[in-house]
Amino acid sequence: MGRAVFENVTKEYAGPHRQKIGAVRGLNLTVEDRNLLVIVGPSGCGKTTTLRLLAGLETPDRGNILLDGKSLAGVAPKDRDVAMVFQDHALFPHLTVYENVALGLTLRKFPAPEIKTRVTAAADMLGLTKLLERRPAELSGGECQRAALGRALVRRPKVFLLDEPLSNLDAPLRLQLRGDIAAMRRRVGATMIFVTHDQAEALALADAVAVMKDGAVQQLAPPQEIYQRPANRFVAGFIGSPPMNFFDGTLVVKDGELMFSERSGPKPGFSIPLGRNSRLHEHAGRAVTLGLRPEHIALSNQGKNGSVVPAALERVEMAGADRLYYFSSGNHPFIARWAEDGIARTEEQFPLRFEMKHARFFDVATGQAID
Repeated sequence: MGRAVFENVTKEYAGPHRQKIGAVRGLNLTVEDRNLLVIVGPSGCGKTTTLRLLAGLETPDRGNILLDGKSLAGVAPKDRDVAMVFQDHALFPHLTVYENVALGLTLRKFPAPEIKTRVTAAADMLGLTKLLERRPAELSGGECQRAALGRALVRRPKVFLLDEPLSNLDAPLRLQLRGDIAAMRRRVGATMIFVTHDQAEALALADAVAVMKDGAVQQLAPPQEIYQRPANRFVAGFIGSPPMNFFDGTLVVKDGELMFSERSGPKPGFSIPLGRNSRLHEHAGRAVTLGLRPEHIALSNQGKNGSVVPAALERVEMAGADRLYYFSSGNHPFIARWAEDGIARTEEQFPLRFEMKHARFFDVATGQAID
């Protein structure tokens, strides 16, 4: 078992002028047994502090943390049955890979045969078998990080805590190690909490994603829900590459039909019909922000559903098999993403179709989703 629960946990630090800085604010979070939770957010949002609180490296000012229903208050880090992998692999340079992986078991005075069995199994799982007699200076960055994973794996803890373990690696190694972590998780069936600032890692690895900002969880949901139905504008803008497009405007009723009318400015704005039976009728007259993903904007001759908006093409960027088209319409720049490669004439007007069935609407004042 490895079910971790944070109950209204707060951790504050003293600032340079003795003011209190809230690293974690009233955190309520449950990590189910054998699940992989990814905590994602910008630097300083409280991701690492959350892990350190569970590991016992920090003490909460308020609230309680439970592991399998038992409070961890007053429990020493060594007795919490969690294993942590840091951004820096932190291997001892004078020890071999075998000795580094086995270190935790050696310090706990496990029998030598048991240590050998566990280290051999971890090395086989992580592709370290041929490297066990080498020292860290003889390894690549990815191999060092796999050794750090092995050191945690042999502990067989209730919870694995991974604090941005891939951030120091280049792109090919990050992709490889991401696969190793996913495979390790499947074979071990353990509970994992993975911290990252990379939203692509979060969406690729997680059973559930917790998006944090300013020490608080903005949304906790499966990856698909986080991407398709963000709870607020911050989540919508943080998750996705490129991020969601935003258009400020007002919900208005014209001839009995609800419409989104882009905010007026130096250029005429556009209006998009939302239908007579729109679920947003109760918000008529309200200032809102329309959010739409780049892949939900297409040329007007593509697809059957949506609303046409004229826009001027400003530039085009390659994005692998796709291209990113930077447009401007009315008073908002935005991005469309598709595989079309025949459009490259900038400063020309193109009719675009907004697929409104995928749109999200957010309150301008609070940023919270209203649909």
